[in-house]
Order: sequence, then C-alpha cells, then structure tokens
Amino acid sequence: MRLASYNEIVKMMHTYQSRDCLPIIAEKFPGVSLNALGSIFSQDYQKKMRKTHYLHYSPEASTGYYKRFAEALARGERNILIGMSHELDLSPALLGRIILERHLSVTKYEGETPPKTIVTSCMKEPSLIEDPRLAIEIHQCVLCDDHYGPLCDSIKHSIGHEYEFKLNHILDRLGLAYIGEDQMRTKGYDKTPDVKLEVPIAVDGHIVNWIESKASFGDEHSHQGYLKEQFWSYWNRFGPGMVIYWFGFIDELDVNQDKGIILRDHFPEHIVKMDPSVK
Repeated sequence: MRLASYNEIVKMMHTYQSRDCLPIIAEKFPGVSLNALGSIFSQDYQKKMRKTHYLHYSPEASTGYYKRFAEALARGERNILIGMSHELDLSPALLGRIILERHLSVTKYEGETPPKTIVTSCMKEPSLIEDPRLAIEIHQCVLCDDHYGPLCDSIKHSIGHEYEFKLNHILDRLGLAYIGEDQMRTKGYDKTPDVKLEVPIAVDGHIVNWIESKASFGDEHSHQGYLKEQFWSYWNRFGPGMVIYWFGFIDELDVNQDKGIILRDHFPEHIVKMDPSVK
C-alpha cells in the first residue's frame, strides 16, 4: 500500500471514528482486506490513546473520574464506566484501569499507588476485585474494548499464533529445515525471530536466513519500533532476513533491502533453495 492511500484511509477513519466505517472504506479500496483495515484502525486508536493518556492519568483528572464514578455507584447506576469512556473519548479498559488504581489506592494502600502487577492481575481477572460492583464495571470495560487492554492483548496473541502456524505449515510443505524461537531460546538466544532457517533461501535476489511473522499491518510507527527492538538485533546475530506483514505494509517502508531486511505481505511464491552440500 502506498503512503498516500494509507493516509487517506486513516483520514476516513478519523471522520467516522468507529469500526463501522471499515466496510465503507473497503468499498473505496477494494484491494485492501478487512483484516488490514482492522489492523490499521486498531493501531491508529492505540497511538491516539498513547498520546492522550497522560491527560487522563493526571492526579486532578483521575481524582475527578473516581469521584464521579463513586457518586454514580452510590445512586445505583449501572454501566457507568462504559458511558464515561464514550463521553471522554477514552479507551474503556484504560478508564477502568485508572478507576481501579484509584480505588485500590484509597481502600487498600493508604493513598499510595498500588503495585502495577496487582492492578494488571485484577484487570485480567476482575473476580479478584473485592468490591463486586466495581468488578462488574471493570469486567464490562475489558469485554467492550477490543482495541486496548487485556482482551486486545489476547486477540493479538491468538492471531499471532495462527499466522506463525501458517508460516510453519508453508515451510514444512516446501521441505525447508528450520528451528523456532523456543528452540533458539533453549540455546541461550534472548531476542529471536519466529523462524531461523537451517539452510538460507533467496528471495528476489536477497538472502534470507530468518523470517519474522507479523499478523498486523506495517505502519511507520510500529515498523520503526520493530526495527529498533527486534529486526536489527536479528540481522546482527543471524544476517539478512525477511519480515512478513500478513495484513500488508506501507510500501515506502521497504527501504532496507540492500542492508539485509526485506518486507513482504505473504510468503513468496518463487524462492531459490540453497544447496546444503555446497560449501
């Protein structure tokens, strides 16, 4: 996908501000899958939350949100946090975490910030929250938020495994020998790609020693982060490799081919297998 098309898609998403716009955008961009559009929408939403979350986490804001929630709870209202999140244009899971942190601070930690591990555990399993009404509200926030929070993480983890399995199936069908990241970690590697080929292949004239599977769309923000945190580390350790963004990527990001990192949106149909007997 060209950058101009990506920018136009994001602009349309900002106009509608809802996942309901995806079929409409798909009609205008018939070459872009709904999976790609969904990934772009989620990434853009998460970037927005990262840019604005500090405003909601300020002591003044969090205190005000908690006071408002407690008053509504005392009046016997329901679905309080979901309504507040829509009004504030804030992720339900993020608002739920803010309220939970404040609640634990007031009720159990004498005004101190509760440990992040405790808060995270309660967000993943709201039944751990002692106040049943708060537990229900937090549970609703988690279930209603498929862009942020524990449910989003679970969805991404599940889809990631699905496409890693797809990659492994392709490699097995082609008879390519490889080892996975679990096997590499047993050998002491800390940062590992999804697949390390035992015998390199060539793709469009580029040597590929390793393959990383990304069940997402490759936008500039995520790709630059992956380059810094993952891809260059793989390159330093294993040599040149290939990243598959199964839901597509911005074409202009594929600028490191000559340096040893190529991008694809599927496993290439035409590869050249190296002869392992040739030294």
